[in-house]
Amino acid sequence: MQQIQDQRKKKVLVSCFKQIGRCTVSCILVLLTQFALTLVPHFFPASSLLVQLTLSVVALVFVLGLGRWCRRIVGVYASAPALVFFNLIFIWAVYIFIVRQAIPYFISIVFNIEVTLLILGVCSILSSDPGLVTHGSSDANKLIETKAFGVEAHNEGSALLKRVRYCKSCKAYIKGFDHHCPAFGNCIGQNNYVLFMILLAGFLTTEASYIVCSSQFSRGSQILGGTWFETDLAGSLVVSTMLFSLLQVIWQGVFFTWHLYCICFNIRTDEWINWKKYPEFQFVIQSQPGESFTRVMFKNPYDNGYLQNVKEFLSVHG
Repeated sequence: MQQIQDQRKKKVLVSCFKQIGRCTVSCILVLLTQFALTLVPHFFPASSLLVQLTLSVVALVFVLGLGRWCRRIVGVYASAPALVFFNLIFIWAVYIFIVRQAIPYFISIVFNIEVTLLILGVCSILSSDPGLVTHGSSDANKLIETKAFGVEAHNEGSALLKRVRYCKSCKAYIKGFDHHCPAFGNCIGQNNYVLFMILLAGFLTTEASYIVCSSQFSRGSQILGGTWFETDLAGSLVVSTMLFSLLQVIWQGVFFTWHLYCICFNIRTDEWINWKKYPEFQFVIQSQPGESFTRVMFKNPYDNGYLQNVKEFLSVHG
């Protein structure tokens, strides 16, 4: 009995040290990334925004490649949620210590509230239940019966149960599974899809606010200080974090638009990508006389029109 307890304690300690190591690597990687980005406005201050964005992408790719190379040597992987958290904290720190001095008091309060709510939201989705179908639950038993006997969905509950999908990352069945989100370290499913969309909107709003505030600081500094802004470390930090936020807004805006499309058409990301695995999405066109093949086309049996789809999303996922 004592030996079993010792083994459990050892596993807990090993897990804790592993998480600390991953968080440490993530923090170092964030600092290296932000340092590499500061080199862009420092050495290319007169370049256009498009050129600086392109150079920032190159710097990000280089640091990520370096991180993967170091990961193979050290054997410690960075944590994606920790990368999100530390990047958010870094930008917040730049705002508090540098940008805030040029921003009106009320706007500063609003931005700080946005960041605080965003951090709380990230912590919430990390520990949220995406709709896990646990062993022995009524949903698990119904899922087994449906698979074993081919039961058709005749009501809302069984229809939702048909959309239970398997996540390879979590090795679990998730109700309303959309995708596994590495950035939030969790699956996105029926129970946390709304929270996920709120967080995406929150990131876009907060990053857009930071871009506006940092731009205002940049213009004010150039007017007051002439060319000092081009070589000052604080100025380079402001511009680099602004470029980083702009890149985030671009890809997150595309991602957010995609999920709005999915909501309006009542389709999940996993179902769209892997529709050939799910029979309900397959529409078989029989071959014509003289032809020896049949065509399988995509159809969405869950699409009930924009308004009904949005209503179902809010009622089921809310």
